[in-house]
Amino acid sequence: MAEGLLKAKLGDRFDVDSAGTRPIGVSPEAIAALDEIGIDISGNRSKSVDEFAGQEMDYVLTVCDNAKSNCPYFPAKTKLIHHAFDDPYFAAGDFESRVAAFRKVRDQIAEYIDESLSQELNRGEKPKPGDSAIA
Repeated sequence: MAEGLLKAKLGDRFDVDSAGTRPIGVSPEAIAALDEIGIDISGNRSKSVDEFAGQEMDYVLTVCDNAKSNCPYFPAKTKLIHHAFDDPYFAAGDFESRVAAFRKVRDQIAEYIDESLSQELNRGEKPKPGDSAIA
């Protein structure tokens, strides 16, 4: 969800990719939650952070504590930003109950991007179109 939200909100300023420490696929609940706000991630694929190891990234955003502690090494110029959210993948219940959990985290991520992350990314040198970020 972070990739979809970042692309929708900041995609004109960054090349955005998403990766996980244990990729398990794009959740149908995540697809549904983002579709509700007009963001289509149905064509996205689950990627491993290992695909990006050794690549130069301007920013690496971690959205859970597991990712923060298991993220591969990125060069020193990479700005690491961390904010933990609950993982809705583990929500119990039927499909609609799980979508509600994804919706809650979607809204938290969107609020974080709007209120905190945008300010963090604007500190210092302004990003240039094509700067890279991974969430």
